[in-house]
Amino acid sequence: MAPVLSVEDLSVSMTDRDGKLVPVLENLSFSVDRGRTIALVGESGCGKSMTALAIMRLLPEGFVVTSGRILLEGEDVLTARNQRMRALRGDTVSMVFQEPMTALNPLYTVGDQIAEALYHHRNLSRREANEQAVEFLKAVQIPAAEHRAKTYPHQMSGGMRQRVMIAMAIACKPKLLIADEPTTALDVTVQAQIFDLLAKLQEETETAIVLITHDLGAVAELADDIAVLYAGRCIETGPSQEIAARPRHPYTRGLLACMPHLAIGQPKPSVWVDLGEIPGMVPGLGNRGPDCAFLARCSYASEVCRSQPQPPLGAIDTGHAVSCWLAREIAA
Repeated sequence: MAPVLSVEDLSVSMTDRDGKLVPVLENLSFSVDRGRTIALVGESGCGKSMTALAIMRLLPEGFVVTSGRILLEGEDVLTARNQRMRALRGDTVSMVFQEPMTALNPLYTVGDQIAEALYHHRNLSRREANEQAVEFLKAVQIPAAEHRAKTYPHQMSGGMRQRVMIAMAIACKPKLLIADEPTTALDVTVQAQIFDLLAKLQEETETAIVLITHDLGAVAELADDIAVLYAGRCIETGPSQEIAARPRHPYTRGLLACMPHLAIGQPKPSVWVDLGEIPGMVPGLGNRGPDCAFLARCSYASEVCRSQPQPPLGAIDTGHAVSCWLAREIAA
């Protein structure tokens, strides 16, 4: 069976003030099957959200796809007509945006906004769509759904608005759901509820999910596979448990070292300790070349790293690929 989503050698560039194309994403490839979740992880500026916008074909002005394909159930969305893309968005593929207050329309009730997708994509009457909207609010565990459907976004808490975004995204039961930092600015209790909700919905509908997040703890719980992005390139990909247990790229190791964890056996095991950090910053768009973009921040760097361009993704184990000259040495 073909993957629900297959991104093949995708490259995206931005037009600078001089009219030159500056690479943003370079030769990005990954896929996700029905009922499975892939997590795109990495720091801000690594290209995660730009990947999501490219899949939705909602790139900002000045950004263009320069090569590659994005296959949604075998159909290349990059060559689809605008009318076809409008039919696909919200129906076959939906997206939970990072900030619901900017994604939700402040002039319409949340019930009307959920019903709108059902009205257009499922040919329901306005009354039927409104009734279904209430049911989807119940599905995302919003209490007093009939009342909440008549409220406006600003009258709801951050956690409630995020649930509304999820209800809108799943209303037409899409084959693919893209969740871009779905728990940003939410407290840890609400974060856990949102991730539990996504897992439950996936179990019921077998929706494929692309999860974009900084939260590697959530990745371990929710994702089947991980693609680690750095400076617009995929540098490590594989099963989530494999990468969490045996990261092969120095950047992935650094990300995992930044996760707080319990000091087992300490007098107070509830204290989080050994919080690491990665020195430096992700290089800006105009400062990326053919060499390894992580070179200046890497404590493992050797002469081969400085003298050779960044290698392509290479298989280390079954399903586990890394773009690093020293991957096997790091593993050892």
